[in-house]
Amino acid sequence: MAPLMTGLAPYLKLLRPYQWVKSGFVFVGLLFGHAWGDLALVRDVVLVAAAFSLAASAVYVINDFADRERDREHPDKRHRPLASGTISATQALLLAAVCIGGALALAASVSLTAAGIIVGYAVLNVGYSMGLKHVVVLDVFIISAGFMLRILAGTLGVGIAPSHWLFLCGMMLTLFLGFAKRRAEIDAMDGRGGSHRKVLDDYDPALLDQMIGICAAGAIVSYSLYTVSAETVALHGTTQLIYTVPFVVYGVFRYLFLLHRRGGGGDPSAALLRDRHLAGAFVSWLVAVLLLLA
Repeated sequence: MAPLMTGLAPYLKLLRPYQWVKSGFVFVGLLFGHAWGDLALVRDVVLVAAAFSLAASAVYVINDFADRERDREHPDKRHRPLASGTISATQALLLAAVCIGGALALAASVSLTAAGIIVGYAVLNVGYSMGLKHVVVLDVFIISAGFMLRILAGTLGVGIAPSHWLFLCGMMLTLFLGFAKRRAEIDAMDGRGGSHRKVLDDYDPALLDQMIGICAAGAIVSYSLYTVSAETVALHGTTQLIYTVPFVVYGVFRYLFLLHRRGGGGDPSAALLRDRHLAGAFVSWLVAVLLLLA
């Protein structure tokens, strides 16, 4: 049994609050649905984003609990609180229960649909932790599905009609990030990937590079088509969104550079927060979109 910890640092490390930037997918519907002028709707989306942040933290705790033995074989993950013994399994599971309870309460205060999506997200990730993460290709699709549920929670969960183009773009982008994560894990483990994550034995760099290239191209093309589609032009009253495409292309290419030349790609949230070029591309894209849709 690990000793009781004093202070919040190990618990915050376990919850990974920096990963809450992924809840930004919840705001896609608000941004591209021209709904930011409805304060009640904005409040609901913020509550759903907070619910997903708590649910994601609960999932990270459960994943770390399930992976604690394998994480001890990883050069970086062995320092995680559960793998290192800094926090006990009992403490971690209690923390996960509190987080998922808070997530459900926040989502239910918005709608039953939002709460149902949170439940679906939790069930999906429990299945992932309990064995689906060992199924090659399906493991990355499950990671992508978690992001798609965020988009649905920020659209259907609050009464905004989702855009099929953006849903497709989101799927391709998150598959790109997922396969890049597997590529980074293989590189980090230097031929010992299976000792950390069993599914890595079924991947190889050449296969992953093909999947990453296909998904990167799919994300760029689907977003580009969205910006010029008749539905988009009619909704936003502008044909100028096409000028935001270069920021997307630059961001994807920068991420590929970090993956292949800087040992990155394992954590998209950390890359977005630490790499100035990637953060600049995202901020520039967001500002351009806001100015064009204003």
